[in-house]
Amino acid sequence: MDILLADTEEKMETAFAAMLKRFSRTRTGRANTAALDEISIDYYGAATPVKQLCNITIPEPRLIVIQPWDKTALDLIEKAILASNIGVTPQNDGNVIRLPFQPLTEEIRRDIVKEVKKMSEDGKIEIRNIRRAANDSAKKMQKDSEISEDEQKILMDDIQELTNSWIVKITEATKTKETEIMEV
Repeated sequence: MDILLADTEEKMETAFAAMLKRFSRTRTGRANTAALDEISIDYYGAATPVKQLCNITIPEPRLIVIQPWDKTALDLIEKAILASNIGVTPQNDGNVIRLPFQPLTEEIRRDIVKEVKKMSEDGKIEIRNIRRAANDSAKKMQKDSEISEDEQKILMDDIQELTNSWIVKITEATKTKETEIMEV
């Protein structure tokens, strides 16, 4: 019984963490190195993430500076950033690449908030699917006489409480992200 509850909580926590990771990649009005997470280049025959090839700094709220340790990778990094379609045009001066993030218009901010709400709803659906699977397991345990009917009811109530707490966390994270996006 406790194992099922612990397993369910672990799965919900993983789903929440995945949603937060998607949130971190969502563009806001500020520079965020998470925008570079999915960008890789072919570096000496191996697909290598850009973050492993350079020093990345944010000297200003709307600027990322990428300084590769190997200057020969500069053009490859620039091409990879252009191909990634992160909404920023890299500026290569031969030593570093600057990524200036333009302030977002009100319309773009609203579109991004819609994307965040969709990610949030997808996260809630995933939590509910985990709850459904846990409830099915509880019913099977009762059917197989591993637990009594009363224990099944208690277990399902605990699963519902867990679900409610993760839904609240998703809602709070969504509100925080929306505020961050709408901030000028």
